Amino acid sequence: MTPQRRERTRFRWYRPAVAAAALAVAVASATLATGPGFAAGAGAARFTGPPAPAPATGVPAPTTAAPTPTTSVPASAAPLPTPTPAADAPAVGAPARATPPAFGAFLDSGPLGVARMAQLSSWLGGTELKVAHTYLPGNRWADIEGAPGFLDVWAHWRRGKADRMLVLNVPMQERNEEGIGDDEVRSLLRQGAAGAFDHHFRALAERLVDLRVPDTVIVLGWEMNGITYTHRCGPDPEAWKTYWRRIVTTMRAVPGQKFRFDFTASRGRDAVPWTQCYPGDDTVDIIGMDSYDQPTGLSFDEQVREPYGLQQHVDFAKAHGKPVSYPEWGLFRNGDNAEYMRRMLAWMDQHKPLYNTLTDYCPHGVWQCSVNPRSAHVYRQALFGRTDSTTPTPATPSPAPTPSASPSPAATPSATPTSSCTSMELGAWIEYWLGGKLCFSLD
Repeated sequence: MTPQRRERTRFRWYRPAVAAAALAVAVASATLATGPGFAAGAGAARFTGPPAPAPATGVPAPTTAAPTPTTSVPASAAPLPTPTPAADAPAVGAPARATPPAFGAFLDSGPLGVARMAQLSSWLGGTELKVAHTYLPGNRWADIEGAPGFLDVWAHWRRGKADRMLVLNVPMQERNEEGIGDDEVRSLLRQGAAGAFDHHFRALAERLVDLRVPDTVIVLGWEMNGITYTHRCGPDPEAWKTYWRRIVTTMRAVPGQKFRFDFTASRGRDAVPWTQCYPGDDTVDIIGMDSYDQPTGLSFDEQVREPYGLQQHVDFAKAHGKPVSYPEWGLFRNGDNAEYMRRMLAWMDQHKPLYNTLTDYCPHGVWQCSVNPRSAHVYRQALFGRTDSTTPTPATPSPAPTPSASPSPAATPSATPTSSCTSMELGAWIEYWLGGKLCFSLD
């Protein structure tokens, strides 16, 4: 597959500073206590919808995206979403299916990513998301060390239940999305292989242990076979592999850690074959693949059969005795492709990855992206009302409204709580960024 630079930048808006820490505390207090499956309105009052997540570079913004706010508000500080469901719920009495692989969705890098999980669960009829997925910013080494205020809310969610999983993408270099040339990347890889950056990863490991999430899944240096990131493998595969091994060895040396390291390439050959970057079984616990519906015109069967594609991924993992994962997957170059959605879900049911997380923003997603209604129907039909039992109890879901061609105007948050709930006083400054007061039912 021709190398494609997929610029799904998630971090230029975010700096873990005072504002983020304050928001994290507010959202953690208001939302995390409810747990997955908590429907908005049953406890916390509903919020207005957020700006639509930014599409990938080169992909036109959908016409149904929420209007851009007149003030410059970072995506991580936007109010909680109330997305319009894009598909009808399954009919009552549908055949019971086996429990799906552990799944989640990437919904936002900051604390709202955690808060939105409860709403996505509600949209799925109470099906519980077992996996939370976020990315450390790669702008500075201080970000990669897990600066205070960024990981706290994610760790709080993970500690809520024993069967939850926190997946954290960790860059191997700072300035990770700045388009640095091959010569400098080669030099940086060799510095890393010599141990120049070990202390940053030791600090991250200590931070995660201190937050009591020592079993975090670390997706280290993801999509290394491409050309997007400074932590790419292509300029010097041998130095890259040595550097990976140093990072894993450094993080595993921290007392109390139980990390699992996920080697995740992008599907296909991309810039270099991902097999050339594999650092060895002793420092890899999971073999992942980021698999989007691309390039244009490529069928799902071709995605399976292509060199370094889906089939080679599962075969390679089996040969090395490792489970597979899909940290990123979703729609892309072929639009609202219900067949891709159906086939990818079936593929994961068949091959049982350790986890998968859908990238849920336009153009990739189905819940926060209203331009993919057919794919949303397939996704929701497959996951609606699932429980940990192999025979889910039939639910009686209310039909979801058909998405309109344009979004309804967001309601203005009321400064006065309703008579059935009690507001949480956070101060005018925090309430401005949240989009209104938080309101709790005491029933």
